Amino acid sequence: MSQSIATIALVVADYDDAISFYVDKLGFALLSDLDMGGGKRWVTVAPAGGGARLLLAKADGAEQSAHIGNQTGGRVGLFLETDDFARDHANYLQRGVKFLEPPRHEAYGSVAVFEDLYGNKWDLLEPRG
Repeated sequence: MSQSIATIALVVADYDDAISFYVDKLGFALLSDLDMGGGKRWVTVAPAGGGARLLLAKADGAEQSAHIGNQTGGRVGLFLETDDFARDHANYLQRGVKFLEPPRHEAYGSVAVFEDLYGNKWDLLEPRG
């Protein structure tokens, strides 16, 4: 048996704003943007190097809207691995991505926490070795 996590839903306030952030600022590829009717779309993005896709799911109602930007209770919940931390950190800063700390060099690699357009926390991480 073979299993993998293929797609992770991320609740967003607006499809187009989310697409702009993930594609224009982070350099992700837009994999799909399908009209599902009733104002819903199937929008997926993924890093250029592959890995799990994000389903950008527009909040439906007050309960889902209340969790936009805080889907993991305020902790880092998404981890973007890179093969060149310095390159990507510099590119993201230039594109206006908000980092919450300066880069750190830990036993497991180089890392810095950044926020997406809604405040969800991410690690930009270049694993050691």
